[in-house]
Amino acid sequence: MKQTIHTVSYEVSQVLAGIDEEQAVRAARSIEEAGRIFVTGEGRSGLMGKAFAMRLMHAGYEVYVTGETITPSIQEGDLLLAISGSGSTSSICQFAEKAKQQGAVITAVTTNKDSLLAEVSDHMVIVPAATKKRLPEEPDTIQPLGNQFDQSLHLLLDAIIIYAVDQSKKTDNEEMTGRHANLE
Repeated sequence: MKQTIHTVSYEVSQVLAGIDEEQAVRAARSIEEAGRIFVTGEGRSGLMGKAFAMRLMHAGYEVYVTGETITPSIQEGDLLLAISGSGSTSSICQFAEKAKQQGAVITAVTTNKDSLLAEVSDHMVIVPAATKKRLPEEPDTIQPLGNQFDQSLHLLLDAIIIYAVDQSKKTDNEEMTGRHANLE
């Protein structure tokens, strides 16, 4: 078991080491510059997106998740952070295209710099991880499906929030604690 834990953590650290710092900083800046933030993703990417949205809310950002009943219409000056490991998830690409038509800024988080999602986006963060497709250019992994992408995505998005909050001095841990759910 310890060897498996070590290998998984090593793999994720290798993926994170391969993140282009300028892309990640640009993603953090797009959060700061946005009127409102919309997060979209399907399946496990969507779950990581929801965790990201929750952390953004804790940090004091106005944030919504696509598909929720309280999500308003996206507008000019808003940000759509679109997550798709393959960059070809049809619903995510459609959301990005629609948001672009409305004047929103699109930041893609994907493994595929040549994908339709990357093409329609204003900015992208390429996560050099394995997906369930196991394309030749993806790294080897002991993990099934898109686990390596999901785990790396979670840590990357946390780092982006931490960086954005640190740069903006927008909030602190005490204020974030005050925004944490209390109906639990």
